[in-house]
Amino acid sequence: MRSSGNRNASHEDKNQIIGGTLYLVATPIGNLSDISERALKVLSEVDFVAAEDTRNSGKLLSYFGISKPMVSYFEHNKRERGLVILERLKAGESCALVTDAGTPAISDPGEDLVVLCSENGVPVTSIPGCSAVVNALALSALPTGRFCFEGFLSTNKNERYERLNEIKNDTRTTIFYEAPHKLIKTLEDLLSVFGDRKITLCRELTKLNEEILRTTISGALRHYEEISPRGEYVLVVEGCTTPAGENAFWSDMSIDDHVEYYISRGIKKMDAIKAVAKDRGVSKSEIYKIINT
Repeated sequence: MRSSGNRNASHEDKNQIIGGTLYLVATPIGNLSDISERALKVLSEVDFVAAEDTRNSGKLLSYFGISKPMVSYFEHNKRERGLVILERLKAGESCALVTDAGTPAISDPGEDLVVLCSENGVPVTSIPGCSAVVNALALSALPTGRFCFEGFLSTNKNERYERLNEIKNDTRTTIFYEAPHKLIKTLEDLLSVFGDRKITLCRELTKLNEEILRTTISGALRHYEEISPRGEYVLVVEGCTTPAGENAFWSDMSIDDHVEYYISRGIKKMDAIKAVAKDRGVSKSEIYKIINT
């Protein structure tokens, strides 16, 4: 039987920081007590830290008494800064990548750095921890066995409607991120395309003012029309429970009215035709012929 001393030694060997490796380090999404012992060890021992916002992450490191050289890595500098980080990794330095909160590379520019490292043979490992997606799903009281994560919907009307129409018949629980100033519009679009499904809205997760609202999409709209949304939201939406077309909002509409419905919501005519064709399971040329005869 191996002694406990050997087990401890093996454990420590596995947790050694290796030069030339990128470490994806999950950080708390609100409650600083949620950071892991392993995360603190990695942040303390790597050569440098790449952060989405060096000011936010600098405060986190300072809180735990960690002082490390930092470089910024975010959406608008990821191309050139990613190459700089890659060269430092190839030269043998170790780097911890952190995002403002949660797990880096999930709906985050860290995804691009992981791809870059993979393409160049640089080892990447993940230090697991907090994830708003998983927290919200677990709290949702909706089915958790099969789910999909959509992140933030496009701010472009046509692209947003096209994406919602692509996934509206998915039976899996669907998770979105949303900012407070766009929440009501997103709820309106979800109600329009998905129908009135169950939804759980989570905000301020793990913080003092954590709020979990389990309701329907229409119920959420009524709630936030009376109370202004505050903070970042995770939306967990029930999957489709009825066959395509059954009880759909357009089931009593003519083809012309169906197309006009989408146009009235700011969708270009050809995109509206495409959306109607997808709703009804026919080709867009068939819809085009009907509305032009």
